[in-house]
Amino acid sequence: MGFADLSIAEIALDYNLSVEEVFHLCEQLGIAYKTQETRLALEDVKAIISKILSQRSGSGTPS
Repeated sequence: MGFADLSIAEIALDYNLSVEEVFHLCEQLGIAYKTQETRLALEDVKAIISKILSQRSGSGTPS
């Protein structure tokens, strides 16, 4: 699995979310992390971004 070279903090900044919101998405998706500077695998970043975009479009399911 490749790395996207993005951290949780960078995803939060790019998508105007708090770090805690991205932590919550990681937990929902079963993505392991240690800190907001954790570098994520490419597939994990894609899953997080997909979840963010689906929630923004209104097609995401509330938890």
